[in-house]
Amino acid sequence: MKKNFEFPFFVAEISANHNGSYNSAKKLIKLAKKSGANAVKLQTFKPSTMTLKSSKKYFQINKGIWKGNSLWDLYQKAQTPYEWHKDLFNYAKKIGIMCFSTPFDETAVDFLETLNCPMYKIASFEMKDLPLIKKISTTKKPLIISTGMANLDEIEFVFKFAKTCGINNIALLYCVSNYPAKITDFNLNNIKILKNKFKCPVGLSDHSKDNLIAFSAVSGGAKIIEKHIALEKQSKGLDIKFSLKGNEIIKFSKSINLAKKLLGSKKFRRDKSENINKKFRRSLFVIKNVKKGEKFTNENIKKIRPGFGVSPFYYNKILNKKSPINLNKGEPVTQKLLKGLKIKILKKTF
Repeated sequence: MKKNFEFPFFVAEISANHNGSYNSAKKLIKLAKKSGANAVKLQTFKPSTMTLKSSKKYFQINKGIWKGNSLWDLYQKAQTPYEWHKDLFNYAKKIGIMCFSTPFDETAVDFLETLNCPMYKIASFEMKDLPLIKKISTTKKPLIISTGMANLDEIEFVFKFAKTCGINNIALLYCVSNYPAKITDFNLNNIKILKNKFKCPVGLSDHSKDNLIAFSAVSGGAKIIEKHIALEKQSKGLDIKFSLKGNEIIKFSKSINLAKKLLGSKKFRRDKSENINKKFRRSLFVIKNVKKGEKFTNENIKKIRPGFGVSPFYYNKILNKKSPINLNKGEPVTQKLLKGLKIKILKKTF
C-alpha cells in the first residue's frame, strides 16, 4: 500500500457488529481509534445488490453460524445503511482515523467515490468479480484483495487482471474463509509464498479467536492485519463469534506491534544491552609466570573465562612464540602483547 503507511497496518472491521444502530457504529469507530487501529472499515451493500428475496432452497443458509437465515434476511440485518456512511466517514476523519470500505458491486463504488473513500477492499467472495475490479480501477485508489478460498492460479489471474486495469497499488490478504476459523485451518507459510510470488504487501484477514495467529503472521512478514471488532461485553451480532471485544482489541493491537518490534532491523544487529556480558566470554590468560624470552605453551596460557584477554582465536598463533616481556600468573593476554609478538590483530571481527 502507500509508502507512508505504518506497518503492521491494523484494519478494524465493523461489518455487521453495529447491529443496526448508528450510535453503535460510531462507538465502534471510536473504539478502533482508542485501541490503536490504523483504519476502520465498513461494508457497503444493499440486500438487493447482494442476492434475491427468494424462498427457494438456493437462497437458504443451512449450516454455520448464520444457519436459519435466507441470504436476503442475512444481508438485510448485516447492511450498513447508505445514509449512515457520510456521517461515519466524517466522524472517523474528525477523530483522526482512516475510514474506507468494501464495495460489493459497482454502484457501491460510485457511492463511495462521492465520499472520497481513500482506498478499497475486495472481499474474498467477490475476488473473481472482474467487472467490480475494473470499476475500482477507474478510481485510481489502492486496492486490498482478500483471497479466501482461492488457489494460487486464481489469485494470479485476478492480480494480473487488476494490474492490467491500471491498479498498481495492490495488497493481498491471506484469508481463511471459515467463521470462526480454527488454528488448524491456517497455513501461515501462504503469506511468504504470496509475498515471493507477487512482490507486493501481503497481510492477513483474521477470522480466528486466537491472537497468536496474527502475532505469528506479523512475525512471518504480514504487513496488514484485518480483524472484526465489537463493543465491550457485546453478546449479539452476526460476526460476534469471531470478533474482538472492547479491551481485547487493545491487547490485540499491542500483540501485533510487539511482533513487529521483535522482528527488529532488516540488518543483523545486537542490542547494546548484550555488551555487558562480553566479559564472561572465554579469553586467553597466563596461568603460570612467564619470563621474557620463554615460549608460550599449553602449560602457561589457557582459554578460560572471563573475557578480559584477547579471543581464543589467537591461541594457536601464540603457541611457541617467545614472550617479549615478563608475565605473571592470572594476567590476561592483551593486544599489546600480540603486537609485541607481531601477530596481526583482526580488529573488525576479534
